[in-house]
This record gives sequence, structure tokens and C-alpha cells, in this order.
Amino acid sequence: MKKVLSHSITIILLVIISTSVLAQEEVKIKWYSIEEAAKLNKKKKKKFFIDLYTDWCGWCKKMDSNTFTDPIIAAYMNENFYPVKFDAESSEPVTLNGQEYVNPNPGKRRSSHQLAVALLSGKMSYPSFAFLDQEIKLITVLPGYNTPEKLEPILHFIADEAYKEESFQEYQATFKSSYN
Repeated sequence: MKKVLSHSITIILLVIISTSVLAQEEVKIKWYSIEEAAKLNKKKKKKFFIDLYTDWCGWCKKMDSNTFTDPIIAAYMNENFYPVKFDAESSEPVTLNGQEYVNPNPGKRRSSHQLAVALLSGKMSYPSFAFLDQEIKLITVLPGYNTPEKLEPILHFIADEAYKEESFQEYQATFKSSYN
């Protein structure tokens, strides 16, 4: 009887643990186009997180596989931002705030889209992340690969609008990470 009870408890615990793990893995970032995000922003104001990437960028792919799949990052991004994926070498025209942006040389290798150039102030580095406020105005740009642990306080710093009150270093000194 003890053996049967012990096996039953073990099976129940395994089911609970695997259900919990599966639930965490199912959290994914809901990516939007810039136009979709702008349209949604008219109904519900949120900040924008724009992932400026290219197809040939290895660090961009690493962000996709390591950082953007993290359930803590995904849940926070979905709740607090309109996450936008934007191919910085896209050939598609984009209209934002009434202005049309194009890629001036869409057939040419490594030709940057005007929106990417505008957001990155001509400093074309991938991956880069542009944060826009609810009025679709640039707050800041974060270049380079970031682990989930490194990106988490940055996301909070922007979403909480702490950047209006203090430096990131001051904010980070008191930030309570979900990873500790």
C-alpha cells in the first residue's frame, strides 16, 4: 500500500512539474509590424520595443533563440510594450506618424531601410533595439546582444519611466531581478 501511495504521489508531482514547465514555455512574444503597433496604440497607449535586425546577423538570431524565448521577458514585453520586429534591410515601404519610409536601394546587398536609419541615427548596428514612447517618439536605442538577465532591468527602466527621474545605474542598483 505504501508503495502504491508513494508511486501515486510521484506521478502527481511529475504531472504538476511538467505542466508548470510547459506553461512557462508557452509564453511567447506577440510581435507586431510597426503599422499594427501604431494602430493598436491609438486604442491603448503603450511604449514600443522595436527589434531592428537583419537576416544575416548571428547575434540577432541568438537574441531570438535565447532572450526573446525567455518566459519572463516574453510576458513582460507583451504586457508593457508593443513588441515590433523590423528587418532593417526590408524592401517594404513603412508609414509611421504620417511619414513614409522606404529602402532606397531594395535590390542592393545590405541596403538599410530609411526607418532603421532614422531610429538608429545612422549608427547601423545589429541587433539594436529602439524604445518609443506612447506618442511614438524615440526614447533611446540599445545596441547589441543582451541576455534575459541583462535585458530585464532595461525593460523595467523604460516601462516604469524611471529614465525621467534617474540614471540607469541608479535604477539598476535597487532593481530586484526575477532571475535571482
